[in-house]
Amino acid sequence: MHATPGIAPRGLVAAFLAIALAHGPVRADAQTGTPAAGLSGQQRDFMTWRFGLFLHFNLATFSGTDWAGGYEDPLLFNPARLDCSQWADAAKEAGMTYMVLTAKHTEGIALWRSAVTTRDMRVFRRYRGGNGDIVREFVDACRAHGLKVGLYYCFPGDYSDEEHHNAPPTGKPDLHGLPPEASGDFDGFMRRELAELLRNYGPVDLLWIDQYANKYTGSRWPEMLAYIRSLQPRCIVEANNARNLVESDVLSFEYPWRSELPARDNTSPAEVCDTIQTGARWFWSEVRQPSDLQPASAIVAKIRVCNRRNANYLLDVPPDRDGLISGPQLERLREVGKLLGQ
Repeated sequence: MHATPGIAPRGLVAAFLAIALAHGPVRADAQTGTPAAGLSGQQRDFMTWRFGLFLHFNLATFSGTDWAGGYEDPLLFNPARLDCSQWADAAKEAGMTYMVLTAKHTEGIALWRSAVTTRDMRVFRRYRGGNGDIVREFVDACRAHGLKVGLYYCFPGDYSDEEHHNAPPTGKPDLHGLPPEASGDFDGFMRRELAELLRNYGPVDLLWIDQYANKYTGSRWPEMLAYIRSLQPRCIVEANNARNLVESDVLSFEYPWRSELPARDNTSPAEVCDTIQTGARWFWSEVRQPSDLQPASAIVAKIRVCNRRNANYLLDVPPDRDGLISGPQLERLREVGKLLGQ
């Protein structure tokens, strides 16, 4: 995800939200791209999903940052009660239809057992002795609960520095969000990892790509997109913050970054991602005061505006260090579900 913006006083946030929901985004409306009549069956189906669960979960859950750099101690990772079925139960109770898991975030560690890197579940030796496969557990839970399967994968970028409080140790290279095996060939390495995700886990309904336009591989995105589609032609490919249907199968809006929503008259498939935690926090953070979470009423208002504009709303509710959606985050999600059901 993008860098955390400054946090405005709570009253200003509420006022801005009221203006945005009543009148549309403060910035100019994004272009809507291809009209609905020219959409594929998968794109038209995507427009019916409405509400989904985003799950940011990896080493950053335990290191206390949204931007793990790859040099954090993997032995911190110890979700003793991890239960993907509990995530799915929470999603269903809230009226969600799909889930998206951060299969590989900026720490570069794959949440599956990979043949192309040693920076995978094997480094998490405190979780099932290094023999776990969270992607497998996740997709199985989705299918068992009738939820669409979404997997997130982060492309390279500049995630490790003093600003992000995770500069590489002295003498160590910047990993740019990928494991050491990717050095010198980011594009080729990502193809090999994405092939594992799209060949080994059955049909994937949504592949969610972050940082697709990065300075390292962005110029080759059209070729990468074609390669992904060759692996799973029916999978929706979402390029985060893409504003056309050439670079992405859907228009994409990262709400905490720009506070934008699709245009009022949008007819293209779109998604707005957001986080239940304020301050643009995506990975689990302890709730210390009520303002640390969005009000349920504000979340429901955004869901309804998004749905009227042909956009799904993907709400991040991150699992805690036990591997469960719990505490105030879970209670707030339940409040959202109850309001939606009224």
